[in-house]
Amino acid sequence: MNEQAPVTAGSPITSNEQTLLWFGLDPVWLIILKVIGIFVILVVVVLFTIWFERRVVARMQQRIGPNRTGPFGLLQSLMDGMKLAFKEEIFPTAADKAVFILAPILSVVPAYLAWAVIPFGPEVSIFGHTTPLQLTDFPVAVLYILAIASIGIYGVVLSGWASGSTYPLLGGLRSSAQMISYEIAMGLSFVAVFLFAGTMSTSSIVNGQTDLWFGLLVLPSFLIYATAMVGETNRAPFDLPEAESELVGGFHTEYSTMKFALFFLAEYINMVTVSAVAVTLFLGGWRAPWPISIWSGANEGWYPMIWFFLKVFIFIFIFIWLRGTLPRFRYDQFMRFGWKVLIPISVLWILIIAIIRGVSQEQGLTPTPLSITAGIILTVAVLWILGANVKKRRAKNLAENVIPEKFKPNRGGFPVPPLPGQEYRPARRTVVADVGATTGDGGSKTISSEEVHGG
Repeated sequence: MNEQAPVTAGSPITSNEQTLLWFGLDPVWLIILKVIGIFVILVVVVLFTIWFERRVVARMQQRIGPNRTGPFGLLQSLMDGMKLAFKEEIFPTAADKAVFILAPILSVVPAYLAWAVIPFGPEVSIFGHTTPLQLTDFPVAVLYILAIASIGIYGVVLSGWASGSTYPLLGGLRSSAQMISYEIAMGLSFVAVFLFAGTMSTSSIVNGQTDLWFGLLVLPSFLIYATAMVGETNRAPFDLPEAESELVGGFHTEYSTMKFALFFLAEYINMVTVSAVAVTLFLGGWRAPWPISIWSGANEGWYPMIWFFLKVFIFIFIFIWLRGTLPRFRYDQFMRFGWKVLIPISVLWILIIAIIRGVSQEQGLTPTPLSITAGIILTVAVLWILGANVKKRRAKNLAENVIPEKFKPNRGGFPVPPLPGQEYRPARRTVVADVGATTGDGGSKTISSEEVHGG
C-alpha cells in the first residue's frame, strides 16, 4: 500500500477526505500507463459502439447489418476509419483554414479529458503498486466534467462558422443553443446528488451509494439527466444540429477525411462519457448490482470494471433504441421542452429535496424514505400532466383539421392521393368536342366529365 500523505488539520479526517488521499501518490510510469489504458479502452469501446449501433438498428429494421469484415463484422468500424484516413483532403473556398482545422480537435480532445475523473473500480494492485482504478480525483470533479463538456461546444460552433457555408452555420447555431440549454438542466440534476453525497468528488459519490443508488433516491434528477444527456450529445430524437432533411449534415457538412472522423469519434465518445457519468452519479458506479452484490468479492479487484461497463452499455443501447424508434423533434418543440419542462422541474425538485433534508435534520428523521416517496409522486404527476397536455393538443389538432368529405386532388396545385376517410370524386368539367364529322351539321357539342368517362 502506498504511504498516505500526512494531514495536519485540527479536525478529524472525513471519509470523503480519506478517499481523496488515494490520489496524487502514483509514480509517473503508473500515471502514463493509466492514461494509455484509458485512451485504448475508449478507442475500443467507440469502435464496438459503432458496430453495435449498426447491428441493433439493422435488427430493428429487419436487415443484417455489417457482417463481412472480420467475425460478425466487428472490424467494419476500423476499416471505415482507415478509409477516411486515405481519402482526399477538401477545403471549401470560403473557409477559414486555421479555425476549420482547429474545430474538430476542440471537439474530440475534451471528450477524452472528461474521463480523467471517472472511477472504473476500487483499489487494485498493478505491478506491485496499490492504486485506485481512476486517473485522478478532486473535490469538484463533477464541475470539471461540466466545464470540459462546455469546451466541446466551441468545436461544433467554430466548425459551422469556419466552413463559410449556410447549412453548417445554421447547424452550429442550433447546436450552441441546444447544448447550452440542456447543460443547464443537466447541471441542475446534479444538485440533489451533491446534497445527499455531501461532495462533488466522483469517487466519494460512488462510495456514498454502497447501500442505495442515488438513481432511486433522487429519481426525478436521474430522469432529467437521462433526457438532457440525449440532447447534449445531439442524438436522435434531438439531433437538430445534424438534421439531414433540413441541413444536409449540419455543422460538419463541409468536412471530409480525418477531420470528419474526429467529429464522428467525438460524438460516440460523448455518448460513452455521459453514460459513464450517469452510472457514476446515479447507478452506483462500479459497484455490482443486486443480487450480484451478495457475493463478497463482487466489489473487489478487477471485477467492478465488468459491472461498470455493463451499466454503460445499457445506456448506449437506450441511445440506439431511441434513434431507431423515435422521429426527430421540431426545433421549437425541443427548445420549449428544455426551458419550460426540464429546467422548472429541476428547480422545483431541488426545493423539495432541500425542504426534506431540512425537516429531517430538525426532526431527527431519515430523509431516504421521504425522498423516494416525493420523487415517485413528482415523477408520476409530471408524466400525467405531460400526457394530458399531449392528448389535449391532439384533440385540438383534429378539431381544427377536419377531413373534408369530398377530396380535390389539385387543391394545392399538385395532384396528391386522398387521405384515409376522404372520398375521391372527379370534379365536373365541360369539354367542347368537335362533333361535326359525326352529326353532319358542322357544329360542336358540350360533353360533361361523366359523359367523357362513360358516366
